[in-house]
Amino acid sequence: MSDLRIGPDGIARCAWVGDDAEYRRYHDEEWGFPLHGDRALFEKMCLEGFQAGLSWITILRKRPHFREVFAGFDPAAIAGFGPDDVERLMADAGIIRNRAKILATISNAQLALEMEPGEFDAFMWSFAPPARPRPASFADVPATTPESDAMSKSLRKRGFRFVGSTTMYALMQSSGMVDDHVDGCWLAGDTA
Repeated sequence: MSDLRIGPDGIARCAWVGDDAEYRRYHDEEWGFPLHGDRALFEKMCLEGFQAGLSWITILRKRPHFREVFAGFDPAAIAGFGPDDVERLMADAGIIRNRAKILATISNAQLALEMEPGEFDAFMWSFAPPARPRPASFADVPATTPESDAMSKSLRKRGFRFVGSTTMYALMQSSGMVDDHVDGCWLAGDTA
């Protein structure tokens, strides 16, 4: 049972949720649910990149401000960001102030714009693995998979940055390409 946490509402959830209300909401309404759309997946890719080396709750709490200062993660708007925008973002304590990640987000937006509408969504989902047995515990949840390796490699080949295999596996989990709700979680099997 250590892989499950019973919330104040009496519902069993994946233990990583802990006692945080925002994590509970994220787990119950977003994590593992199929996410589609070029902009939505672009946002997810950017935020997962900003998360590298940090906890997801840090990003989740800053997500509204990220959306505000990154023009709703509209690749067309971000692709036009220049040096003044980079300095504005570097001075903004409401986001993760990492120059390499900010520059990668701008560059990644420019690359995303090279794709036709709907192509980014189709490209990302083309790496979704076939369904596999539900993880009985977190020990059964991999950090990377052959599919996340392939997604990362293909994105890097196109020039995208901050898209390592572990980061892309986290994207696969959060966007519902894989369902890693552990056995016993109230959402186990209900998100596909």
